[in-house]
Amino acid sequence: MGTSLNEILSFNESFVKFKQYEPYITSKYPDKKSVILTCMDTRLVELLPKAMNMRNGDVKIVKSAGAQVSHPFGAVMRSILVAVYALKADEVYVIGHHDCGMSAIDPDVMIGNMLERGINEDIIDTVKYSGIDLVEWLRGFGDVSTSVLKSVDMIRNHPLMPKMTPVHGLVIDPNTGKLELLADGNSYLEDNNSTETTV
Repeated sequence: MGTSLNEILSFNESFVKFKQYEPYITSKYPDKKSVILTCMDTRLVELLPKAMNMRNGDVKIVKSAGAQVSHPFGAVMRSILVAVYALKADEVYVIGHHDCGMSAIDPDVMIGNMLERGINEDIIDTVKYSGIDLVEWLRGFGDVSTSVLKSVDMIRNHPLMPKMTPVHGLVIDPNTGKLELLADGNSYLEDNNSTETTV
């Protein structure tokens, strides 16, 4: 099995030696004061920032399979909160994409792949007997829009998220970069603030 580590290290030595990093110098604070939660899909690495007119230093980007917040106190949610409280982001974007691999994940096939790659069946059993529903934990989602809105809802209603933080939900076409708006966080805040003041 090949590895790209040596190629990466060789390229990096040249990258640093010839100061190719200079165009990317920025601070740790996002210039556009936003954090994006998106999918780890390879098609989005360069396409998503370009489709949103984002450059290096503009935003914080958190990636997870399917752009999902699977647990309210997991690493993804913690990263979003760090962006908001420690790194001055004041707006959140959840951006899923069409043709997402997470929509087609079959947990049983994935467990079979684990066994083929050397994970012992006793380990799988131990995980199951420890109270983890491995099949449910590995399960993907059926509809990307529903999944994005679920993550938006979890972030928006998180007890540690500032209530006046806009949380937007979008879906991107991984071929063209076209964005589809599912949830406008600004409208949501306006609607909820007017409801609170009239009650």
